Amino acid sequence: MYELRHLRALDAIASEGTFARAAARLGYTQSTLSQQVAALERSVGGAVFDRPGGPRPVRLTPLGRLVLASGREVLDLVDDAAASVERFHAGDGRVDIGTFQTVTNVLLPAVVQRIREARPGCDIRLVEDEAADPDLGDLDVLFFDRPGPAGVDSTPVIEDEHVLVARPGDFTSRRVPVERLDGAPLVALPPICDQALVVEAHLAARGVRPDVVFRTADNQAVLSMVRAGLGSAIMPTLSLGWPERPPGIELHRLEPALPPRRIHALTRGSLSPLAEQVVATARQVAREVRAAGGCRA
Repeated sequence: MYELRHLRALDAIASEGTFARAAARLGYTQSTLSQQVAALERSVGGAVFDRPGGPRPVRLTPLGRLVLASGREVLDLVDDAAASVERFHAGDGRVDIGTFQTVTNVLLPAVVQRIREARPGCDIRLVEDEAADPDLGDLDVLFFDRPGPAGVDSTPVIEDEHVLVARPGDFTSRRVPVERLDGAPLVALPPICDQALVVEAHLAARGVRPDVVFRTADNQAVLSMVRAGLGSAIMPTLSLGWPERPPGIELHRLEPALPPRRIHALTRGSLSPLAEQVVATARQVAREVRAAGGCRA
């Protein structure tokens, strides 16, 4: 079967009208170009050009016109593929990112803005889900508040301190012993991920069992119920918003402190340059948040 270089030779000769001009366009000698046309003609079983001789331009035969029409479709596809690969290596293309509330509100706005400024042609897609278990599926990057399972790469992004959130005056000390929460009304996030594995597990290990009066996956709803006096809450500081702290609440450190929430970027296998840039930029934004005090009560 004929090769791409044979089709490019056919296209160049048909466009330029002579072997000499086509050879100059392609950077070949005229004899090399003639050899490629001869190989093409053997492949298709007939002549693709009528050669009138002298300075007169060559003419496509009916077979040549047929091969050229199909060949140009093939060349267009190859050129499109080459351009797509070039854009891929340049950091363009598409990236699908899984996220959850805190990352969506605090980290991703700066990440998306910086990447789109650097790569205006890129296509960024976000999917938000408050799931109990990480599921990369077709995602390129998934932000999650614990490391991924076997076969998934986990890149640490940021650590986030847990604090007690209460109405002003409910607790007089800036540091509150966790035992004070035993039997106390608590507004809580759903018992999955960080809430279950860190917050409630560590309270239970110390024999502290708050009275959970309301659960919601909405961070703002938790704060609204705390302001309304339904109960206090234990939340990672970034989930409260950054850089502004929400009004009408006070933050207290717990004694002993709970382990921080650790947010990871989960990926699998080789990444596209754009996905690599998402992870690197998220870590950079996280460093800036930490430097500005965004993870401290």
